[in-house]
Amino acid sequence: MHARAVRFTDVSPERINEVVSRVQESEGPPPGVESSAMKLLVDESQSTAIFIAFFDTEEQMRAANSVFEQMDAGETPGSRASVDMCEVKIERSAD
Repeated sequence: MHARAVRFTDVSPERINEVVSRVQESEGPPPGVESSAMKLLVDESQSTAIFIAFFDTEEQMRAANSVFEQMDAGETPGSRASVDMCEVKIERSAD
């Protein structure tokens, strides 16, 4: 499994609400993005957010990166501070 993690700064509650609404209204990821899951973590006290998209393969992650890089800044939670493209080494859930 692979993950693309993006850290955003200058995040406002209004922008988060817009992103959440847009995702809830969509029928899935944007064209060209074959993600298996996604998570949005928000720290309102620091006005930051981390968006993590998960992919079954590195190729899917890299293809999606091209799509995400083309996104208009107005479609994101804030200012993009960093992008990490990772292999997931540990995943554990409490069941």
